[in-house]
Amino acid sequence: MTEPVPAPDSSEAIARDIAANIAEQRLPPGAKLPEEALARVYKVSRTKIRSALVMLAKDKLVDLVPDKGAFVSKPTVEETRNIFFVRRTLEVAMVREFVARATEEDYRRLEAHLKAEDQAVKDHDLRVRAKLLADFHILLARIVGNDVLTDILEQLAGRSALITMLYQSTRDAACSTEEHNAFIAAARAGDAERAVQLMEHHLVHVEQALAFEPPAGPRKDLARELLL
Repeated sequence: MTEPVPAPDSSEAIARDIAANIAEQRLPPGAKLPEEALARVYKVSRTKIRSALVMLAKDKLVDLVPDKGAFVSKPTVEETRNIFFVRRTLEVAMVREFVARATEEDYRRLEAHLKAEDQAVKDHDLRVRAKLLADFHILLARIVGNDVLTDILEQLAGRSALITMLYQSTRDAACSTEEHNAFIAAARAGDAERAVQLMEHHLVHVEQALAFEPPAGPRKDLARELLL
């Protein structure tokens, strides 16, 4: 059965629209999201806006600060460095176990995932692209079968997805999926040492390529509309 498409003024649709604005930096990191102004922009009640903001907070796109309101999440350079340091420590150590355990069925699942990554990059779907690129690493952990490692990586990858959605260029996202493909090729060939090198290079490359300064040029500014 086909699921009904949410009405344009539903909390779900509003959350998706705000998320798209965040992904394209029409709402920059740290921007305040006043409920009253959003209700005016979307022509809905503040109750629907509040529900949309809660959805966005669950995805870590928005921070809800008691007595201050809602703000677009703003990952810092220091936080990013800490996240990628921990990810490198865990994931590079995970690679040898992955190469030893992965089955042909696992590789088929991963190849299907890589095709979805590539399509999201081609479609310029920033939110889906960032999620899929992060989910690749979670899939590796699930194949290894370590529940504790998987739980930790799910938390780190979720935060990483937000960071890359905000600060990774389309060119670098395409490089990421190419690097995922190269990693899988080495792992499938049983070359654990090469796979380790490729994973470490990939995570270093992603971190170093992040652009924390917003791109220049005019763009539709939802933040400006909230001030009117």
